[in-house]
Amino acid sequence: MAARRRVKRVAASQPGFLTLKSSLDPSGLAISRRKRVNKNKKKNWNKYSDINDVEDFLGDIRLQERTTGGLLSEKTDESLFYVDLGQPEKPEPEAESVQPDDGKKRKGKTSRPLRIDLILQRDSLVPPPKDILAYQQPNAKKLRRIAQKAEQLAAKGVVPRRQKLLLNRRTADRTVKKAVAEANNNPERDYYDIWGQEAKVSADPWYLQQTGKKLVKRPEKLNEKPSVLPAVEVIAPGGSYNPDFFSHQALLQEAHEVEVQKKKQEEKLERQLAVNKEDKATEETNFHEVVEGLVEEEEEEDDEEKASCSKEDHEAALAAIAVSQKKTEKQIKKEKAEKIKEQQRLNSRRQTEQQQQLFQLRSIKASIRQQEEKTKSKRMQRKAKQEAQKAQPRRLGKLKFQAPDLDVQLSDELAGSLRRLKPEGSILKDRFKSLQKRNLIEPRERAKFKRRLKVKYVEKRAFKEIT
Repeated sequence: MAARRRVKRVAASQPGFLTLKSSLDPSGLAISRRKRVNKNKKKNWNKYSDINDVEDFLGDIRLQERTTGGLLSEKTDESLFYVDLGQPEKPEPEAESVQPDDGKKRKGKTSRPLRIDLILQRDSLVPPPKDILAYQQPNAKKLRRIAQKAEQLAAKGVVPRRQKLLLNRRTADRTVKKAVAEANNNPERDYYDIWGQEAKVSADPWYLQQTGKKLVKRPEKLNEKPSVLPAVEVIAPGGSYNPDFFSHQALLQEAHEVEVQKKKQEEKLERQLAVNKEDKATEETNFHEVVEGLVEEEEEEDDEEKASCSKEDHEAALAAIAVSQKKTEKQIKKEKAEKIKEQQRLNSRRQTEQQQQLFQLRSIKASIRQQEEKTKSKRMQRKAKQEAQKAQPRRLGKLKFQAPDLDVQLSDELAGSLRRLKPEGSILKDRFKSLQKRNLIEPRERAKFKRRLKVKYVEKRAFKEIT
């Protein structure tokens, strides 16, 4: 057996030898053996299933659809074949073409499309897929039912409510007077403001209201300015580079009052934060706190005994007073008669007061007039206060408006001429404060920079070598 196997192995190794079950095809290429696997699992189906023939078939079908618009087996012979009749004879030109002035002949070239146009053209005869959503209509079933109901009512002669309102509504007066156009070269014509004139709506107001195209009326409050202050405030005469003596002293006095007010605020804050000497702890208060609760126990027991005795004595006294104060029938009748007399006296007094008021009409009128004048004066004061508040900055945010410091120079700092004048202040800060003062933006403070990572200082090697 071993010798037979050796012979077979030697014969198989010889070139040109083909066995019945050869691993080589006639072209000399190795044929891979089919691996036997269990195909009852999805993993093996996906891995070892050979679908190349199916892919080739589907690819051939897709190629036919792209090139011819369908399968070749379904096409007619006329669409696939044609009869070759040879090249058609070109007609001879009747007249020679006109040559250009330079004497050179230009070859006639047929106009061909550009390369970019050829790339953008469709190279497939397959029609695009139909968009189903383009043919769908929202609430189609409901709209169809409404249309059917409207047809039934129209057949019966019933007019819908909406159409009845349209018929009963008055037609709008559409007769518009045509304005007489003036010549553009007339210098006495009225000034036409392109931004101030409102667009005239010629449509029916009821139609605009129903269709939702009616313009919203602008509130009058939006036309009011938030502050009556001007955009640019002119500085006082004392702030000039060469001011008058009295105007400069007035400006210095104003700046002095501002600084005095700041000093008062600081002193008030210090007084509020100062510690009262009476609230400080002493040796006596410390001793009382240490012995608190040790001596009061015996005193509380004695107080409880005294309170219980006094309570019993008080209840006994109340009982004796109740027995002794029991009223007789005569006393009860007498008190009732006194109450009736007091009621009659009060009624008569009220009537006399009402009669006396008839003679006090003048004084009552004077008091009413005085009250009205007082109310009028209060109203005027309130109105004046409101007008004064319009020039003051309002509270728009969590921060209050802080007025900027006055730009003032002392007497020895005045330049006297524009050549020696030094620029002070910042225009950007001045504009920013002006916007805050005129209630256009809320007062703000500069955002604090907070470093997220700690900075680590390291000496470089070059610096260490030097030091």
